[in-house]
Amino acid sequence: MLIKRISLIKPMILIFILIPVVTQAGQNQSMQELLIGLIPEQNIFRQMDRYRPLAAYLSEKTGLKVRLTILSKYGDIVERFKSRHLDGAFFGALTGTMAIIKLGVEPIARPVNQNGTSSVRSYIFVRADSKIDSVKDMNGKRAVFVDRATVTGYLFAAAFLRENGVNDIEKYFTEYFFTGSHDSAIYSVLDNRADIGSAQNTFFNVLVSKDPTIKRELRIIARSEEFPETTLCMRKNISPGIKNSLTNTLLNMDRDPAGRDILKKFGASKFIRAEIKDFNSVFNLAKRARVDIRTYEGDR
Repeated sequence: MLIKRISLIKPMILIFILIPVVTQAGQNQSMQELLIGLIPEQNIFRQMDRYRPLAAYLSEKTGLKVRLTILSKYGDIVERFKSRHLDGAFFGALTGTMAIIKLGVEPIARPVNQNGTSSVRSYIFVRADSKIDSVKDMNGKRAVFVDRATVTGYLFAAAFLRENGVNDIEKYFTEYFFTGSHDSAIYSVLDNRADIGSAQNTFFNVLVSKDPTIKRELRIIARSEEFPETTLCMRKNISPGIKNSLTNTLLNMDRDPAGRDILKKFGASKFIRAEIKDFNSVFNLAKRARVDIRTYEGDR
């Protein structure tokens, strides 16, 4: 049977253009643009609403002017990092791992959620009234994923299926497709456009908090291990002064009343320092999924 691949939503990547004016030491620098990308984890308007206050705070505290611009899609962010000469990006767990391997970027900070965690999980879920309880029950059904360049919206599901005997999803499902955002994947199962879905727990929980009926209408049948939260990574040859200014501003937000207000709007309690070792769980998952990060192209 012909497999359909449908793109329900064409998400977009936001880019902050940060223009440094004065160093922390008070010395003028030549005008320089910093391009910092965002992965489109959710509806583009909600993504804008989430990051705009953070951008304004960084502008005020570091002397950087923030401007927003838009790129195309999720899966090609690593390639876009090179072609658009980005200086940094808020990468997801898989795109961050790919960027570390392919681009040599340096993780500098990631948020701590209001529940005290700085990690995410993948959920595989079905409708509550579904008779699907195992991978065997998924045969011949419809599946929805977020994007091939996500751990929580695809790679965990791919590894989970492989470990349960599914070597070719092309043949196993009647249909599968990618929505480009986590909330759209969740709604695809809610709206009966798919029988099985995979998405990130934080977006699942946000939707449940806004509409408790979702928790009654969907049933989680598998949960992944923990992976690092969305992480700000900078190119390896970025100016130490710029990198330190951004890092220190993020790490000290929770000590500033205005910063705490922005963090609350962002959905975090604070930012913590990030390191390459934070991504070890992603490297391990890739091995289980038989994916070589060095050659993996998430948009294909």
